[in-house]
Formats: sequence, C-alpha cells, structure tokens
Amino acid sequence: MKTPLYDFHKSYGAKMVDFHGWEMPLQYSGIIDEHINTRSAVSIFDVSHMGRFEVRGSSALDCLQILATNDVARLRDYTALYSPICYYDGGIVDDLIIYRISKEKFLLVVNASNREKDLEWIIEHCGSANVENASDKTLLLAVQGPLAARVMEKVTTHKNLDRLKPFEFVITDIFGAESIISRTGYTGEDGFEIFVDSTRTDIWDKLIEVASKFKIKPAGLGARDTLRIEAGLMLYGNDIDENVTPFEVPLKWAVKVEKPDFIGKKALTSRIIDRKLVGFELLEKRIARHGNEVFLKNGQRGGFVTSGTFSPTLKKSVGFCFVPTYISPGESVELSIGGKLYGAKVKNSTRFYKRIGN
Repeated sequence: MKTPLYDFHKSYGAKMVDFHGWEMPLQYSGIIDEHINTRSAVSIFDVSHMGRFEVRGSSALDCLQILATNDVARLRDYTALYSPICYYDGGIVDDLIIYRISKEKFLLVVNASNREKDLEWIIEHCGSANVENASDKTLLLAVQGPLAARVMEKVTTHKNLDRLKPFEFVITDIFGAESIISRTGYTGEDGFEIFVDSTRTDIWDKLIEVASKFKIKPAGLGARDTLRIEAGLMLYGNDIDENVTPFEVPLKWAVKVEKPDFIGKKALTSRIIDRKLVGFELLEKRIARHGNEVFLKNGQRGGFVTSGTFSPTLKKSVGFCFVPTYISPGESVELSIGGKLYGAKVKNSTRFYKRIGN
C-alpha cells in the first residue's frame, strides 16, 4: 500500500521500506540528520498510513467511554486525549488519540498496523453509533520541532494557532483547504498534525517551500522512531501489545479506574503485576534491539528489550526493557546482544529527553 504522497517521497530521494504493508520513507538526508533537525528546527512527516475513524451519533460518547481506559467524558469540543483500549483480560488492543469535534462526533487516530483489527473491535462494541473508516479520505501530516508554530502561522488563516495548548485542535484553512490542525505529535517536540483532504497532495510541497527559511526538512520513519524513544513514547508491536497491560508500562496515568466501567477494568484492577517496563542506558557502544534478553545480577533472565536505539541527542545507546517490579533505578543489568553480554543501567524513567517548556 502507498500513501497519496508516495511519488513526492521518491522525488525527494527517500529510501522506501515496507512498514506493516505500507511503502513508507525510512529516511531522506539520513536518520541522524533528520532527528537533529526536528530537535533544533522543524521537520515534516507523512503519517497518512495511520488509521482515521469517525464515530458519530447520540451514543458515540457512551461507546468510546466503554472502549477507552481514559476518561473520554472529560473532553470538551476541540480537545483530544490519548488512551489505550483493552481486551477483557486487560491486554492492549491499541493505543490511540480520540478527538472530540462535538458531543456526537469524534475522530480516532489508530496505529497503521492495527487498522482492520481496531475497526472490527470498535464496531463490535459501539452499538448504535455510526463508525466510518475515513482513512483514505484524508492526508495526515506532522510538522514537528521548536519552529513548528512559526511555520504554521505562515500557512493557515487561523489567527491564534500559537495559543493552542497540547491536545487542542481547530478546524481552519490551510492553502485554501479545510483542515483540522491539532497540537499533537510523536516526537517529544512542539508540533502540529494536519488532517486535510487526500486530494490536496500539493500541500506537502507548499509547506516545504513556505517553511524553507525555517530549515524545514522531510523526515522518515527512522527519525520518528529515534525521536519517540528519546521522548519515552510507546510503539505498538514493540513495547505494548495484546500480551501487555497498561499497568506494566508507563500508561497507568491513562487508566481511570474511577470510571463506572470500561472493557478490561475488572482484569486490570485484580491482576498482580510482577514486571515493569523501564528505561535503560547501555554502558558500551552497542545498540540493543527488540527481543534482546535481559539478565539480572544473579545471572537469571529478567526480561527482554522492547525498543533500543542510539540517541542522537544524548550521544548514548538507550532503550526500554521489561524487568521484575523489584528492580530499582540505578541497578545494573546485562543485555544479550549478538551472543555477548553488555552492561546497562536501569533509569528512573522511560523518558530520556524533555524539551524546555514541556
């Protein structure tokens, strides 16, 4: 499968890779270059492979309140929130962002790898609410970086875009096309995501042209991954899946057990948790990858790596791994990489990078 911007990526010299059936740009000028540019200036990402579902009707709110672990009822119009949705046993179906346009109209953004599964699950549990797969009707672009707000000021008719708080959005105009612009992203930087009609592929080139003085660059999946790991953000299929509960990873904040009910609540509130996802820093010049085993000081297997990378910002090899709950920050573990053991230190958070003002 290809996004509508496939030819644009090729024209910019992108190296394309298969990502869950999608032909997506891995990199253009290079992963480290694109990563640093996102942290220091501004980058543009095509994230149109993500799923977009509309949930409408008088029962839309009730439907989403049962599906999501977070409290959808606290949303106001033109605000959004992050939430896992769980199976009855507490395992994670997916993690998504829910946008409230009105009390009877919501927009959901789900992971590309889970489009079909999520759609079936949501329809099955949404009763009389109308659920529509709107993915092919829209482009989804992400403009990310400390200069993102200055870029967006140049391309939209909305006068107060810079006043948007994180997880707020507006419906406005960009290059003559109606769009939803939200202050969201997956990089740990300030940024915006743009939903616009899928026929308006010209917006990609226009954004790059207008923002050239801000040193904007296209960025691919490689930088998106290194950026999200630095920021401590989970990736479905790596760090979370149907065998992981929100209480085993740093997502407890997005589970509102005080809600009357939601799918998975009973299992989550009764399960004994014996492992946790932690951040680690490798003490040697190696990069850990998903699946590498973790060994404790006594030589016992303690878990496995879920994500790992070299951090271009910190100049260190970092990542996430599961360990028993009794392991404390600062403790040493060993990671098996290529058949050899390498020392690592457990951190006090999965978040390695925090931008100023966040």
